[in-house]
Amino acid sequence: MSIDLAQFHATFFEESREALDTMESALLELDESGGDPETINTIFRVAHSIKGGAGMFGFSDIASFTHTLETLLDELRSSRMALTERISNALLQSVDVLRAMIGTVQHGHAAEPERIATLHTELTALVKGAGVEAPAAPALNGVPAVAAAAAPAVAAPAASAAMGKNQWTIRFKARHDLLIRGNDPVRLFSELAGLGSLEARPDFSALPAIDAMDPEVCHIAWELILTSEVSRDTIDLIFEWAEGDCDLEITRVAQPAAAPAEPVAVEPPAPVAVVAPVAAPVVAAAPKAFEPVAKAAAASDAGSIRVSIEKIDELLNTVGEIVITQSMLSQLASRIDGVAADALKSGLAQLDSNVRELQESVMRVRMLPVSFVFSRFPRLVRDLSHRLGKQIRLKMTGEQTELDKTVLEKIGDPLVHLVRNSIDHGIEMPDARAAAGKPLEGTVHLNAFHKGGSITLEVSDDGKGLDKERIRQKAISRGLVDARDTLSDEQICDLIFLPGFSTAEATTDLSGRGVGMDVVRRNIKELGGSIELKSETGKGTRFVINLPLTLAIVDGLSVQVGEETYIVPLVTIVESLQLKPGHSNRLVEHGEVFSFRGDYLPIIRLHEVFGVQPRARSLHEGLVMVVEGDGRRAGLFVDSLLGQQQVVIKSMESNYGRIEGIGGATILGEGAVALILDVPGLIRLAASQPAARLIA
Repeated sequence: MSIDLAQFHATFFEESREALDTMESALLELDESGGDPETINTIFRVAHSIKGGAGMFGFSDIASFTHTLETLLDELRSSRMALTERISNALLQSVDVLRAMIGTVQHGHAAEPERIATLHTELTALVKGAGVEAPAAPALNGVPAVAAAAAPAVAAPAASAAMGKNQWTIRFKARHDLLIRGNDPVRLFSELAGLGSLEARPDFSALPAIDAMDPEVCHIAWELILTSEVSRDTIDLIFEWAEGDCDLEITRVAQPAAAPAEPVAVEPPAPVAVVAPVAAPVVAAAPKAFEPVAKAAAASDAGSIRVSIEKIDELLNTVGEIVITQSMLSQLASRIDGVAADALKSGLAQLDSNVRELQESVMRVRMLPVSFVFSRFPRLVRDLSHRLGKQIRLKMTGEQTELDKTVLEKIGDPLVHLVRNSIDHGIEMPDARAAAGKPLEGTVHLNAFHKGGSITLEVSDDGKGLDKERIRQKAISRGLVDARDTLSDEQICDLIFLPGFSTAEATTDLSGRGVGMDVVRRNIKELGGSIELKSETGKGTRFVINLPLTLAIVDGLSVQVGEETYIVPLVTIVESLQLKPGHSNRLVEHGEVFSFRGDYLPIIRLHEVFGVQPRARSLHEGLVMVVEGDGRRAGLFVDSLLGQQQVVIKSMESNYGRIEGIGGATILGEGAVALILDVPGLIRLAASQPAARLIA
């Protein structure tokens, strides 16, 4: 039986990256706690699992690197070495190197051999500095060193003379699938031998006749005597990969007076195909030797399954089509009368409820907590603050707020840029903060929370804030505004989102090249969101990002303009009203405006913007919808409202082309296509058009 290990590579790469994220977070916690033992154990287990998987699949460079890393971590967790800044930096760099090495074997990206070799040498030097020989993954009976590293390994204690305090009796019996699932007893025993003195006593009583023997089944059982000062947890780690594939009993016995017997070499079983096992904790062994061990964890169903995003997207698309079909049936039913029609409408109402529940369930599958994005920032803030000589604390709240996976992936880079700006431009140097009467340590705050049918992300700092006069002068010097113009604080802040705008004294690799803030706004806009900037001189700056929960389905209000139907996203609508004659005014260079709750809002006639023939031209004949986007409000003039409905968004850009003021399209129940309005884009489009065009 031959099994292609390549089919398991993708899972290994994905799980390794998740493990490295956990490792990085734990290292940053370790940096603050100064060496918490439980945190060190978490880091050790991650390195241990990656090493095991890498060795199993033959990724020798990764296995060798993590083996050295694991030995250094073992010195830390055994308190034979104290955590220093040099060690902390080396461990964090190890995370970066491992990510790069995984990318190399997965995608063939160019490796950085010099960087890897330099850090490997640094880790080896740190291990030697603790009085421990630089480790080499053990080999046994011809098994290569890297392959032997596939099973969990723990470095031998530094002082061998201290061994012999504990003696462990380990009874190990393979189950039917042990070898098929990639577990090799020889490798497990070689790791045990690295912990101390090991005696292996094989039991051949279950060995069948040669003609009845299955080479893919291990028929031998063992009694192992381990003399070592290690704890039970360390031994459990060795058998972690074999959990559920063996019957295991581990017993601690008193150390005998006589010296322990020499280890007995164990012949390896016949070569077998190797399959990546699933790591899981070892469950306590049964009291009687060689009897099956009851393991509830192995018998219970898994708590989760891994499903590719493509399958979820297909499911979501199908649900979207069901929504369209259900809407079509509802419209047809509205034209039918009679007793049967009433029953049909009742059934369709129930269908509508079920479809909405189905849609929400599928959407929840795609939802992930914002912590998946926020988790990258503790490392970023630490590295940049050290590099710039600033004292900065990162505060994160609302990490469990959930957002669609697609939105989450695309919002990462804009957030990185905003955080880097806060660190580079916002937070002052310690002496400047002291002179301003502030704490020496600045704060960058990441916050996430739900607001209506959308999610809000905030990036704020308690730095010096924006120099509004400097921004204004820079804009004047570049001809972006006239020196005679009177700009509000909001308008001045909005200038930094213009392409190429920067007030940095000098360009650096962090910021100041004038590319970034306009890209940030564009990327957020492409997600159907908006960004606002609020700043107070001497107190700090706050960026507020509003995003839709999902890019696939939107709740909207359908409106009619002439023969065309448009969908206005519900989250952008403030109020709908009908103006009386004479309740609007015309302002020079601003077109039509009307008074709304103490403010004058511009009127956008949709028939003028999109060039369609309306049914109503006078404001009192149609309706005005007050909408909000990018922190600004306007009134959309339409013929009439048709009703609220849930629509599936189809991309205009990928199916037709980009249209300013249009966020997408949808298929209505009767099969017609309706455009979904991009309200922030509409407001900007209307502001950029000549005023005369917006006046009927």
